[in-house]
Amino acid sequence: MNTLVALPTVAPGGMDASIDAHFGHCDLYTVVEIEDGKVKDVRTLPNVPHQQGGCMAPVNHLAQNNVKVLIAGGMGMRPLMGFHQVGIDVYHGNGTATVSAAIRAFIDGSLPRFSQEYTCGGGQ
Repeated sequence: MNTLVALPTVAPGGMDASIDAHFGHCDLYTVVEIEDGKVKDVRTLPNVPHQQGGCMAPVNHLAQNNVKVLIAGGMGMRPLMGFHQVGIDVYHGNGTATVSAAIRAFIDGSLPRFSQEYTCGGGQ
């Protein structure tokens, strides 16, 4: 089964791209397709324009692009609940600096699911 995993990134760079600290303000997402525990494809997806308090636009954008998993640093409770409502699992990419490191941790099961303890008041 294939899974599309999105990671907010600072700039293009494939598996070497640096992860953006806050999903709602990133310029783009690196989307990694995983099949049977291996990376099958890597592409970028531009983020939608973001305004303060407008974190639901990226939720809908990722859902419309068939993303099933988001690995993020900070986000508020509203978008976290939004991701859950559209069927996107959210993991906390704590300390993973690159897409490659985060994907390795996701595949090996060492990334924690995002919970209230990781939420922020909005990335300013």
